[in-house]
Amino acid sequence: MADRTPVLIDCDTGIDDAMALLFMLAQDRYDVVGITSVFGNNTAAQCAINSLRVLELVGRTDIPVAVGAEQPLVGEVTYLATHVHGSDGLGDAGLPVDVTASVDARDAVQLIDDLSREHAGRLRILAVAPLTNLAHALEAIPDLTQRIHDVVIMGGAADAPGNQSPAAEANIIHDPEAAQAVLSADWGLTLVPLDVTMREVLEESDRTALFDAATPVTEFVARATDFYFGGYGSDVYARRASPAHDALAAAILTGDIVPTVFPEIDVTVDCTDGPGRGSTICDTRGRYRGFEGTAAGRVRVALQTDGGFPRVLVQTLVDYGSRLSR
Repeated sequence: MADRTPVLIDCDTGIDDAMALLFMLAQDRYDVVGITSVFGNNTAAQCAINSLRVLELVGRTDIPVAVGAEQPLVGEVTYLATHVHGSDGLGDAGLPVDVTASVDARDAVQLIDDLSREHAGRLRILAVAPLTNLAHALEAIPDLTQRIHDVVIMGGAADAPGNQSPAAEANIIHDPEAAQAVLSADWGLTLVPLDVTMREVLEESDRTALFDAATPVTEFVARATDFYFGGYGSDVYARRASPAHDALAAAILTGDIVPTVFPEIDVTVDCTDGPGRGSTICDTRGRYRGFEGTAAGRVRVALQTDGGFPRVLVQTLVDYGSRLSR
């Protein structure tokens, strides 16, 4: 449909990225027009393959998938999160490892350039990974910010603790310099940090509902989240549970979730080599007056949601799986 909003997804496809992909593919009002991969949960090359695996699951290999950056702007990759996402990057959930589709011949920056020209002024970017691809694109494409409607980022921590250091969230600490470049660029910005993603928690009852729906989509997510629950979730919550970081960012992009505290504030990334490296310094000093009457910042930051996202995600995946299985 011509009136569907085009979205490019920049990701390092692991378990929660896969949930975000499926959530966006399920939307009637949004059209995923491209996917770019970057290092993070795995190598950029493997993350592109993982994206294709998800697309093949739902018969959407018409969407171009381009490989992006394998290294941060400064220094070397410090780690890849295979311990969180399984040896195959998708929770070892049984999704076929071999794909019939191929990655796009273009690299990530070229795909961003092409799609931002084709959908100038309308293209939205969902960035749920280290921001290296977008930083490279900003450098290579002088008028990129004028072509993009907005960028919704899963990353950072405003007043919450980090998850890869006491101060820093994983996507940001992987490439702080890239994050600073993207967050200081002159385009519409939304940040979905750990403050909200760590509080919207999938539980065993959600996995049961996905299994009970008995579709390839829901069974894949249920099996993949089993890995997430058993490792990451048990360590963080002391029970079998997990966040759905990237999928929550997708739902905020679509408007299915509207944060209840959502101010426009200034955000700066710590790019020093000290213990705060990768932290997102968010100016939340206005919270004591409800963020009313303060000078507008440049980044809209989700600081609180109502806790209802897991039910929204499960129902969306159940409905989408059912449609595909008819």
